[in-house]
Amino acid sequence: MGIYTELPSNLKEVDVIIAGGGTSACVVASRLSAADPSLSVLVIESGRDNYQVPAVTHPLLWRGNFAPDGQQRRVYHYVAQPENQLSDRASIVTVGNTLGGGSSVNLMMYMRAQKCDFDSWRTPGWTSDELMPFIKKIDRSARLKQNFLVQWETYHGLGNPDDHGYDGPVQVSSGTYRAEVAEDDFIQAMKQLGYDEPPDLQNFHSTGVSRIKKYISPDGRRQDAAHAYLHPLLRDGKHPNLHVLVETQVVRVLFDRNRRASGVEFRPNPAIQSSAETSKVTRSVAAKKLVVVSCGTLGSPPILERSGVGDPAVLERACVPLMAALPGVGHDFQDHTISLYPYKASLPPGSTADGVDDGSEDIPALIASGDQRLGWNGIDASSKLRPTPSEVKALGPGFEAVWDRDFRDVPSKPLVSMLFHAGSLVSMATSPAETSADSGENRVIGGRSQTSVGSQYFTIDVFSSYPYSRGHVHITGTSPDDALDFKTGYLSDEAEFDLKTHVWAYKKQREVARRMKSQRGELALRVPTFGAGSAAAFFPSSFDEEGDDAATTAEKEEIRYEAPDEAVIERWLRDNMSTCWHGLGTCKMAPQEAMGVVDADLGVYGVRGLKVADLSIVPENVAVNTMSTALTVGEKAADIFIRELGLSGASQA
Repeated sequence: MGIYTELPSNLKEVDVIIAGGGTSACVVASRLSAADPSLSVLVIESGRDNYQVPAVTHPLLWRGNFAPDGQQRRVYHYVAQPENQLSDRASIVTVGNTLGGGSSVNLMMYMRAQKCDFDSWRTPGWTSDELMPFIKKIDRSARLKQNFLVQWETYHGLGNPDDHGYDGPVQVSSGTYRAEVAEDDFIQAMKQLGYDEPPDLQNFHSTGVSRIKKYISPDGRRQDAAHAYLHPLLRDGKHPNLHVLVETQVVRVLFDRNRRASGVEFRPNPAIQSSAETSKVTRSVAAKKLVVVSCGTLGSPPILERSGVGDPAVLERACVPLMAALPGVGHDFQDHTISLYPYKASLPPGSTADGVDDGSEDIPALIASGDQRLGWNGIDASSKLRPTPSEVKALGPGFEAVWDRDFRDVPSKPLVSMLFHAGSLVSMATSPAETSADSGENRVIGGRSQTSVGSQYFTIDVFSSYPYSRGHVHITGTSPDDALDFKTGYLSDEAEFDLKTHVWAYKKQREVARRMKSQRGELALRVPTFGAGSAAAFFPSSFDEEGDDAATTAEKEEIRYEAPDEAVIERWLRDNMSTCWHGLGTCKMAPQEAMGVVDADLGVYGVRGLKVADLSIVPENVAVNTMSTALTVGEKAADIFIRELGLSGASQA
């Protein structure tokens, strides 16, 4: 097979080089290689191979990819500069650093963007109607009547078959397990607050709450882009034209005298191949036809800038000769921001992922026995939510003005996604509420005993759909080892729309949780702490310890917050809110005069033979988890490149 940790000495030139081996890159490499067996393709990935790695293939073990160090770690941490609006925190943005990129380490949520999202890009060839064939080309959706080891009756189905694909490389199903009691509890609580459960939340226009499917096959395997697209070609004996080089960093793109991309300079990744001389050894490989940069939202801009493509002022400071003046490179970083709210829970045994997360489960034994929970990601329900008109008004005139301009008349446009995770997504080992003695304040807010319900938790996660805050990422020198000038920009928008969005979301998820029968109290010191005497400090439940309705009419009314409470919530958000791993926009597809970096065919302005194909090209945000969009970008990009290269196996979307 053509996968290496060191490039063979006789491989000095190929037709196409793809810098990066993430989600979009795997799609492009697979489609190009399959389109014409005579076309030689080289993928260069900085992380390790992911083939049949248990933490990758078994959905329940996804946290294993985030190990602090060693061979299991398959992520990279970008550390931003301290930012005043985030309480002077230096945010850490985690990205996939392995073959398959984010699709190999994410939470496998099958959540698709709205039609209005694609149309907001305002780019010919990239409207929702034009992208629909590529979106459907991805999915191999599991049909309800097939004989799989899942309880299909707990799911309402995928809706209109015209909205989904059924023959693509990525299987979409419920996997091998669902925590039905937990998901029913969450959905019923949402319905009590007035949210509908549409037949298909992924039909590109619905909002509400839904039981979801995942990027997991019916036999319980993660559907990452490498295993779905790339590995089959590497192992079928029919594609000797496909080469994959892992554990290797692309330093920069090389150009000929006509400003045509002619190859790349690369080196072994010193974080993995850590010999003393590793970081000093660079090689180059030539590209006869095309170079594609696909290193992600935070990885692609530094490669372009080290290649001389970017803002002249940035390049001058970094001592990089100018090849093409493009101020948009590294500009406009945007990311969904998320807040996590953990609760104690009382659920049937095996209904949460806590045993795996806290180490009490014997993982080798689970694998040996083929435990059905291995084919589960812990998340069975999610949503796309909008506030009511009265809630919009209560958030203040600044929020209301933005809402009226951008949301009010677009009913398919949600404000947030709220999802239910059956387990804790915060580190219980470092929680003072879990490790210190009870010093008079209940460790579980709401007056319930922590120890009476065991060690089960659930987490309600809320992320903003369309943040207005923007950041940037730029190089400061010519080497990949030089620190990046990176600011997230989180919560920096002048109207404070993003902050008010999270304030609303915090209150809303609280109302959901207190209407859930399985809820046994908020975790102290993991949520905002209100002052003595505050009505917001009391967290009344609608149910007693046995889950029976025992609340008074007053307790079922929504919690009231005064001005001091609002200030507490806002401060907590600035102290705790973080990335949702959904960054995009730093090499955006737009006219050059609008800070664009690539055109509608993904060609980089000012040079020839150089393309960008990953989430960095997306000019405006999408409402949901971004894997679907990354796959769509890959499919569309492959179609563009196949046609431009005049390959005999032209893509048929």
